[in-house]
Amino acid sequence: MTSQAADGPETVAASRRSKITPEREREFFDAVLEQIRECGYDSVTMEGIAASTRCSKSTLYRQWKTKPQFVAAALRANRKGRFAGIDTGSLAEDLRRAARAAGDWSGKDAQLMQALGHAITQDPGLQQALRETLIDPEIAALRQILARGVERGEVRADHPALEYVPAMMFGVLRARPVLCGEYADSGYLLRFVEAAVLPALGLT
Repeated sequence: MTSQAADGPETVAASRRSKITPEREREFFDAVLEQIRECGYDSVTMEGIAASTRCSKSTLYRQWKTKPQFVAAALRANRKGRFAGIDTGSLAEDLRRAARAAGDWSGKDAQLMQALGHAITQDPGLQQALRETLIDPEIAALRQILARGVERGEVRADHPALEYVPAMMFGVLRARPVLCGEYADSGYLLRFVEAAVLPALGLT
């Protein structure tokens, strides 16, 4: 009996997958997300990604099986944690920094969400990956920022506006392209925080 046969199909498959280095995997993920932003989800194919990254189609199919699985893996690997580490000791300043951080990536994030719009309604795995990547981690980090402000006594724990700050921040990111045809960049988001979010919390 050969060693390959003794190991079994699961071990063989894992061995094949391990041949892709982290750097090469990142190249694949960057390529598929960039093509989705530029061309839309439906226009992207495994064959096209293989051609653009100069690999064989079999390499991609062996690793991820289907396009939705490939895109979901790319989304999860692309998690940024843009609000992580924001802690200035001031809730108002933390929110200003969060606005700048969100604005720095708003264009790319909005493009990606728009390009995946129909696909995520059809594929629960893609929808979950998008939430895990672009929504849930940032909401959790934003809530931690607010909780620290409560602990420092900057805002009451029962302040009615606290619940709505994540919706305000993320809502404007989604709404501005629709209403104005422009992304909510850092300058716009900072002005929004100064004019709407801080007053709602009773901060300056």
